[in-house]
Amino acid sequence: MKKIPKKYQPRGFQIIHEDLDVIVGNKAPGALTVAAKWNPDETIHSALNQYVRKGNPRSNKCVYVVHRLDQATSGVLIFAKSEDVQHFLKDNWKSTIKNYYAIVHGKMPKKSGTIQSYLEEDENYVMHSSKDSEKGKLAITEYEVLKETEQFSLLKINLLTGKKNQIRVHLAGEGHPVVGDAKYGKPNTKYKDLRLHSAVLEFTHPFNKKRLRFAAPVPPYFKALIDYEY
Repeated sequence: MKKIPKKYQPRGFQIIHEDLDVIVGNKAPGALTVAAKWNPDETIHSALNQYVRKGNPRSNKCVYVVHRLDQATSGVLIFAKSEDVQHFLKDNWKSTIKNYYAIVHGKMPKKSGTIQSYLEEDENYVMHSSKDSEKGKLAITEYEVLKETEQFSLLKINLLTGKKNQIRVHLAGEGHPVVGDAKYGKPNTKYKDLRLHSAVLEFTHPFNKKRLRFAAPVPPYFKALIDYEY
């Protein structure tokens, strides 16, 4: 296979696995998954489109978005190489295991539990949590405390649904926002890096139907706050 020039390699996205149907990689914190109003071009999605075209401007190859990670969130992210694969992965998203690490402020009263609410986005792109099923879409987050310090708690998250900003909204609603979350947590926080990481993604492969599991190491700023065998 001919070596791909560096300029076509996806910036901010370390490819972990690639086959004829999917691309799985580790998204860097700060990288946009898809276009935003303030940045329509510099995204992982557009970088991967360049990557699969191998620098050929006539190529119509492209990748398809399956799910998203917030800009400040790092970790495992999957893209499909066809619309059929995209539909398969989305249709089977409930059976996909999505584990995250989060470091939150303070100590959780319950060391494991499930947070459930309905999430709705306002005109300023801020998500709001409600117990009223008429106000938004159901979001369910399972968590387990792995380690505590005087100031922080390390949680393992099992994301049972995948709504926008779900983990951040749910943990802030419990009074224990994710460290570095200026949007839903502490606006003047001295911690600039969001301690939220997509650690594991396990899904059914669209072609051979085997279960595949991929993991991404946490960024160094996690270990700087809580030393743990991530």
